[in-house]
Amino acid sequence: MALPAIVMIILVVVLGALGLPIAWALCCASLSAVLLDPSLSLGACVQKIFTGCDNFAMLAIPAFFLAGDIMSKGGLSKRLVSFADSLIGWISGGISLVAIVGCTFFAAISGSSVATTAAIGGIMYPEMVKRGYPKDYSAAVQAIGGTLGIVIPPSVVFVIYGNITGTSVSKLLISGVIPGFLTGFALCVCAYFKAKKHNYPRNEGFSFRRFLLSFRNAVWALFMPIIILGGIYAGVFTPTESAVVAVFYGAFVCLVIFREISGKTVWEILKTTAANTSNLMFLVMSAILFGYLITYYNIPVFVTTAFMSVAGDRYIFMLLILVLLTVCGMFLEVSVTNLILGPLLAPIALSFGIDPIHFGMVFVFMLALGQATPPFGSTMFVACGLSGQRVSGVAKQLIPFVLVELLCAAVFAYVPVLSTLLSNLL
Repeated sequence: MALPAIVMIILVVVLGALGLPIAWALCCASLSAVLLDPSLSLGACVQKIFTGCDNFAMLAIPAFFLAGDIMSKGGLSKRLVSFADSLIGWISGGISLVAIVGCTFFAAISGSSVATTAAIGGIMYPEMVKRGYPKDYSAAVQAIGGTLGIVIPPSVVFVIYGNITGTSVSKLLISGVIPGFLTGFALCVCAYFKAKKHNYPRNEGFSFRRFLLSFRNAVWALFMPIIILGGIYAGVFTPTESAVVAVFYGAFVCLVIFREISGKTVWEILKTTAANTSNLMFLVMSAILFGYLITYYNIPVFVTTAFMSVAGDRYIFMLLILVLLTVCGMFLEVSVTNLILGPLLAPIALSFGIDPIHFGMVFVFMLALGQATPPFGSTMFVACGLSGQRVSGVAKQLIPFVLVELLCAAVFAYVPVLSTLLSNLL
């Protein structure tokens, strides 16, 4: 391996370990390789970055951010929670199940795990504590429920993964439907047995009148995923255009029907979206340059050779992927793992004969799981922030839920039809 490549890899590890933001670590490491290698020029690298970002699919990122912010602040989240409460709040440990189901519903309109945890957790955490649930456990439920935000479509992470690996974004989006809802059900089962064991409180019996009332209030929010996915697969609009449709639909519902957003709120939403998009795009640009240099120095060849020497077949390869991404999820942010490992691992999976849609779903699912694993988990941090609880206490309560998601990941890894059924049908 060439000296500039070795220096680049060492710098990424060292700078990341020293606490430098990963975007700057990638940028500094890449620039060091360019400066050390006379065959590379800064102009060519800038051109690579521009070409990588000049992609129609990238427009979906700010649009999904904006749609999620609008619906989070426009009253949709509390209506979804009320609907979920009317459905399952009467079951043992009902309010914890409501939090998970609420996250599942909101994931289908937000495209972001952090937004899902913040929107639903801000409502459900105080309610769970009020009803006598332990504070650490209440925060953990919000954190694990939020992980579904990037599995169930729409998903910003699926859009980015599809763009950088050349995989169909529309098929990737639909691949997360069955695994996302199955995982939500599995988490509810885990919460149910936890509630039975500790005798947590539950609501009064099921009320059909309350169900109808809450459904009427939530129907506008429930139509969102139907409009988005239905429009994509009916050929009315592309996945990128669906993000813009989501923005206009969310704005119409929240401004005209619910009327819970003012002009000042709209300005705050736009500022938040602009800041989030800028931060993510700087990271994307740094990763594009880093990815180009990785390919330039034939590092994927070394990685592929290493995997092929250890993984004799596709089953061992998938096991190694589950272990690798579990470890990465504990220390790296989702976007970083996606942008660096996605282009590296996708071709290797294809060489083992693994369906690219299946592998993409498993890859993103493991990224989602990593958001709830200590010491670095974004939804865990959000849940700790909104609850004021210590990370150690919340992490302890997350252990059984994380194990359930790991079990789900293993099932999805070795039963491809769960990921590919809908995409093949459509």
